[in-house]
Amino acid sequence: MESLRKRVAEFSQEAHDLYLNQSVPFLDGSPDPLQFYRDWIGPNKPCIIRNACNHWPALTRWTPEYLRKKVGSKVISVAVTPNGFADAVNGERFVMPEERRMSFSSVLDIIEGKEHVGVFYVQKQSSNLLEELPELTADLESHVPWMSDALGKLPDAVNFWLGEASAVTSMHKDHYENLYCVISGEKNFILLPPTDRPFIPYGVYQPAVYHQRDDGEFEVVNQSDSEKVPWIPLDPLDPDLDRYPEYRGARPLRCSVKAGEMLYLPSLWFHHVQQSHGCIAVNFWYDMDYDIKYNYFQLLEALSEVTGSP
Repeated sequence: MESLRKRVAEFSQEAHDLYLNQSVPFLDGSPDPLQFYRDWIGPNKPCIIRNACNHWPALTRWTPEYLRKKVGSKVISVAVTPNGFADAVNGERFVMPEERRMSFSSVLDIIEGKEHVGVFYVQKQSSNLLEELPELTADLESHVPWMSDALGKLPDAVNFWLGEASAVTSMHKDHYENLYCVISGEKNFILLPPTDRPFIPYGVYQPAVYHQRDDGEFEVVNQSDSEKVPWIPLDPLDPDLDRYPEYRGARPLRCSVKAGEMLYLPSLWFHHVQQSHGCIAVNFWYDMDYDIKYNYFQLLEALSEVTGSP
C-alpha cells in the first residue's frame, strides 16, 4: 500500500514537472479555435483571456440603474445563507442554501447596503441567465463563438452571478469546460489540477438546507430522505493540515479575474471562488468529452480513495 501511495504522489508531481504552469497565463484577444484547443483544452490547462469580450454591451450597460430598469421587477432565484457558504460542509452535514424567490430590485437593494440578515447570492446554475433573465441576453453573446468552434458544440448552460463579498463558493470540481466572464468587479480563484486529487480530502455528508425562521435566525434542516453527498471539507484559505496532512502535497494556483476578462477553467479542475462586493459575472458551461482523460481521472480518484484520501 505504501508503494502505491508513493506512486500516486509521484504521478501528481510528474504532471507539474511535465506540463502544468506555475501560474495562470494570460492571452490577449479572441484566440484561434484550433490553436486554443491544442494549447489549452487538450492539455487541460487554465488561462485568462483579455480583450475577448470588449464588444459586449453588458460591460458598460450593466449598472444598477440599467438593471433596475431592465429587469428590476423580474422574480429570480437567490441563494440565502447565514455565513456566505452555500453548498458547503458544516460539521457533519453538507448544507445547501435556502432558495428564495425575490425581485431583482430587492437583490440590488441588498447589494447597495439595505439592512438585511444573511448573505445573498444569485448563483442558480440551471442556465438562469436564459431562463430567468432573458431580457439581458441582447447585451452579450449567447455563446462564445471561438470556444464553440473549438469544442464543436454549444454551451449546455449560461449562468448569471451576482452577490455580496462574503458569498463564497467552496472547493469543488465540475464536469464542464467553463468560460467564466467577469462583467464588473473581480473574482478570485484558487485552482487545483485534477492530478492533485491524491492530496484533496473528501468526506460523505448528510445533505441539509438552511432555513431562515420568522425571528430572523437560521436553522439547518436535514434532508433525511436524500442520499449522502461526497464533498471536500477543507477550506483552502485556512487548511487544517493537522486534520488533512495530505493537503501539504497540493500545489494550488491563485488568480484574479477582472472586468472584461475570461477565465478558461478546464473540466475536473478543483476551484474555490471569492468575489468583490456586487461583482457580476456570466459563465458558459460546455459539457466535457467523456474520453480517456476522464477514464484516467476516474482511476486516479479510485486510487486516491484506496491510498487514504477518501
